[in-house]
Amino acid sequence: MRIGLLTEGGYPYVTGEARLWCDRLVRGLDRHEFDIFALSRSAHQEEQGWIQLPPQVHRVRTAPLWTAEDDGVVYGRRARRRFAAHWGELAAAVCAEGGEAADRFASGLYGLADLEREEGGLAVALRSEAAVDALEKACRAPGAPRAAREARVADLLTVTGLIERTLRPLSLDWYEEVEGGLGAVDLCHAASGGAAALPGLLAKHFFGVPLLVTEYGVQLRAHYLGAAGALSAPARALLAGFHGRLAEEVYRQAALITPGNTHARRWQERCGADKAKLRTVYPGMDSSRFAEIGESAEPADPDTLVWVGRIEPSKDLIALLHAFAEIRKEEPKVRLRIVGAPAEGAEAATYLAHCKALAAQLFPDEAEGVHAVGDNPVSFEEIGSPEVPELADAYGAGGVVVLSSVVEGFPISLVEAMFCGRATVSTDVGAVVEVIGGTGLVVPPRNPRALADACLALLRDPERRDRLGAAARARALELFTVDQNIAAFRSIYLEIVSHHPVRRDALDESGEPQPFANPAEVYVPGRWTAPGAEERSGAGERPAGSGPAWAAAGAARTATGAAVDVAAAADGDAGAEDEPVGVGAAGEGER
Repeated sequence: MRIGLLTEGGYPYVTGEARLWCDRLVRGLDRHEFDIFALSRSAHQEEQGWIQLPPQVHRVRTAPLWTAEDDGVVYGRRARRRFAAHWGELAAAVCAEGGEAADRFASGLYGLADLEREEGGLAVALRSEAAVDALEKACRAPGAPRAAREARVADLLTVTGLIERTLRPLSLDWYEEVEGGLGAVDLCHAASGGAAALPGLLAKHFFGVPLLVTEYGVQLRAHYLGAAGALSAPARALLAGFHGRLAEEVYRQAALITPGNTHARRWQERCGADKAKLRTVYPGMDSSRFAEIGESAEPADPDTLVWVGRIEPSKDLIALLHAFAEIRKEEPKVRLRIVGAPAEGAEAATYLAHCKALAAQLFPDEAEGVHAVGDNPVSFEEIGSPEVPELADAYGAGGVVVLSSVVEGFPISLVEAMFCGRATVSTDVGAVVEVIGGTGLVVPPRNPRALADACLALLRDPERRDRLGAAARARALELFTVDQNIAAFRSIYLEIVSHHPVRRDALDESGEPQPFANPAEVYVPGRWTAPGAEERSGAGERPAGSGPAWAAAGAARTATGAAVDVAAAADGDAGAEDEPVGVGAAGEGER
């Protein structure tokens, strides 16, 4: 089948999010054809180019989210009225509450998409004074939230600009049925929610192409966290309303949704995702580079604590250093190695300098005697340095791996430590407890004393440490490998296409209709399901007059999709809180 992979700020670019799991997914599903539809976030990202793509990627189409293009279209009176009506509906839904708001948002969104497809000029209209006036009118309407009513002109301008940026995919030329357009694919797979899923929504709206949404970091949560200190309260409330409505519509239209963990799944359910559509698929990672360390199981220094990750305030290294000060009081020989990627940006560099200054203050250079050279028990190192040439070497350097974060999505560094057979001490944030599953110690965040006590417990008990490390490695190899992830998505692709086929006329090379290309049951009204699925899903009765055609469809499905139907029947209620479907490769996430 042909898959339209939708990305934002990542694959196939060299830098960005979700690059690794997208690349592993595409390479692992080499029997499918992929068209990549990528949204870039900056000129710098585009200048750095793409990674080397496998042969199953037939086409890549890109578009910038960081700049808007003016197509020169000026709306006439009729188009202006249409824009005012649709944008007014969307703005009213952003400022409203209740069940009707979702329908109004969808009406406004698809109305704007239809207007752009027929007339063009949407990008200019969304930046116009009329758009700001309509948003202000919605904020002042009866029943609007208090925060929206308090929005000032500056807030309205900011929010309108950010909404226009998110809606730029509506103005793309990707929505065609010809080769290379989204209308020609069998399935759209959005690598995240938000702007990346918008082309998938329009492909379903215009052509009936089913949509699969994968979220290893929930976009709505990222917007909440990212706007926390940068915007005023009214602006945050309006943007939260917009992104909440967009997430709700994406989840409503998706054929299936694959969260990367239960933490993300809970966010999706609160945003309106149907439990019956959810399939948990854990991120899959390459375990081969950690095999040597994991099989040896013997650390270079059992009395060393190791922290690995990206140095930033959310990782709370300050609490880790204070916890290490408590550890040193009881175990003076213990050392702490902080191994991170090179600091990127002024904030990360400032935070790293602050951590180094605190370490120097808490732990003055120590020496065993008057003739020995002093040394600090805390070291800050970078991956690729002579001391830590490879990532696996960092985990192999100590007996216990520590995670001290206050905010975390899917903890990649913990999974890497588990592949290496290391016992771990972690804070209870994000999906940590789900990932660890009883193979490590978990403490509350922002609690240096608890962190210190847990580390001391493992440092003083080598047998327990080894036992937890072995269990952690076995769990990681069972749940978090690339093979498990690819197998899960292979099954999910087949399930979606079998239940949501795109009904299009088959054409030959000259563009003429091709007789007998589709089976007869394709043209019979009604939704085709596996035998007995009507009772399970609550679907209506078979179409009137279907008779033999319905039976033929069932026979065809039995012949071509038996494995899918059997899996569906065995799965029962797919939305229940059950074990994940397959597991594996998707987000390298954030370390």
